[in-house]
Amino acid sequence: MSFVTVSNVWQAYGGRSILERVSVSVEEGEFVSIVGASGCGKSTFLRLLLADERPTRGEIRIDGGAPAQEPNPERGVVFQRYSVFPHLTVRENLIAGEGFATVLGRLRGARRRAAVERADAMLERIGLNHVADHYPAALSGGMQQRLAIGQAMTAKPRVLLLDEPFGALDPGTRVAMHEFLTELQRETRMTVFMVSHDLEEAFKLGDRVLVFDKPRRDPQDPGLFGATITYDFDARDGGIPFQNTLERYPTLAVG
Repeated sequence: MSFVTVSNVWQAYGGRSILERVSVSVEEGEFVSIVGASGCGKSTFLRLLLADERPTRGEIRIDGGAPAQEPNPERGVVFQRYSVFPHLTVRENLIAGEGFATVLGRLRGARRRAAVERADAMLERIGLNHVADHYPAALSGGMQQRLAIGQAMTAKPRVLLLDEPFGALDPGTRVAMHEFLTELQRETRMTVFMVSHDLEEAFKLGDRVLVFDKPRRDPQDPGLFGATITYDFDARDGGIPFQNTLERYPTLAVG
């Protein structure tokens, strides 16, 4: 049985269809990149996976469990703009990540001491142990994004959701973050879904690349129909190379 199963999911806002007939099965440990034109529901799909929204129709299950009614520790998320707490130090940000899984969001006594030890171990793993007592504002963009990923992983989610996580980084930092994420995902075998506007990035990092597009269009009413998965590329060895993708599939206009 597949680890993440999306079955005939539709989503509409105010009667306007955003996604329609979305179905996909993902194995545990797969890295899935999501691309497509602006406005084709990529971030909406990520919010549905997070359970931040519930679909108008259809369902999403993780490991055969019941569809989630709201976000939970099974799912971690990292956004484009460094989703960390600016008023907490680097170490405290990771401790807060563990606190999310508690009833009151607080850790005390022996539990807090153990959380500090785990936070320090994670900081060493993500290469931020030397700035443990700094505040996020003192860090570079790449370091802040490493912190955001470390914070998301501290809660040990089964699925990591990334929404344009490297879009705000300079090219050199972005390459370093690609290497960091690839290594981390290889070590943890975590299932990852990443939205990206960068085709090369999507094919470089993903085991699979899902393309969202609108197969049905009404020139009189462009927003009438929703998007769905129009291509599901195997981006591993033997997959379709990035250089030929736009030529073979001209409808794949990413913006």
